[in-house]
Amino acid sequence: MGRRQPENGDYQADLRKLQIQLVRLQRHLIASGEKMLVIIEGRDGAGKDGTIKRITEHMSPRETRVVALGKPSDREQTQWYFQRHVAHLPAAGEFVLFNRSWYNRAGVERVMGFCTDAEYEAFMGAVPVFEELLVRSGIRLVKYYLDIHRREQEKRLAARTRDPLKQWKVSPIDKVALKHWKAYSRARDAMLSRCNSVAAPWVVVRADDKKTARLNLIRDLLSRLDYEGKAVPRQIAPDRRIVFPFDVEALHDGRLAG
Repeated sequence: MGRRQPENGDYQADLRKLQIQLVRLQRHLIASGEKMLVIIEGRDGAGKDGTIKRITEHMSPRETRVVALGKPSDREQTQWYFQRHVAHLPAAGEFVLFNRSWYNRAGVERVMGFCTDAEYEAFMGAVPVFEELLVRSGIRLVKYYLDIHRREQEKRLAARTRDPLKQWKVSPIDKVALKHWKAYSRARDAMLSRCNSVAAPWVVVRADDKKTARLNLIRDLLSRLDYEGKAVPRQIAPDRRIVFPFDVEALHDGRLAG
């Protein structure tokens, strides 16, 4: 059986223990010169910002970067699609998180018609090759997709519009996210299926419960690397009902939101 959902006290205590492990992991990356790239994808309201905040909260600001690119400029639109992302890849000892990434083309751009069918197909064919090159170059790449149900997205987006501290999160894309729910589901399924590879597999996080999702994503991340002072496996083992490697059966067995 997996872990129960944490009460707030348990959550804070568990989070602190995991954040200590993240600091130890980062010390290893700095000392060894390894390069770490974590991609966080998901629907609007899936909890990407909150998850990234908890991961980076106590990490070194010098060796940690969060990349959240905006709309490409006119010049960038004429470049090779991956070009503006390449500039933000990690150097030796760096830990980089992409809050959304090149997968915008497989999600928002696809659903909202911001790219052509030809551009979409070119991307879907190129991304596995691109990611394999990154891995072969020595970058440790982990890709997470935060998945939530329609009712949960509706609740979170509504709360976002009411909270004066979250007004910066509200965008025109948010306002039509629910209207295009099914289209986003189809885009998600295609992205997970076609961009899942041995070199760069997708990991799905069931994120209807934010705290449980955060803790288990961090556990999964920590379990993937060896470093000095690493907790025993049972202390950082993720609940595989919450975080699991993607496989095509997940498209049909109810593990993904419809």
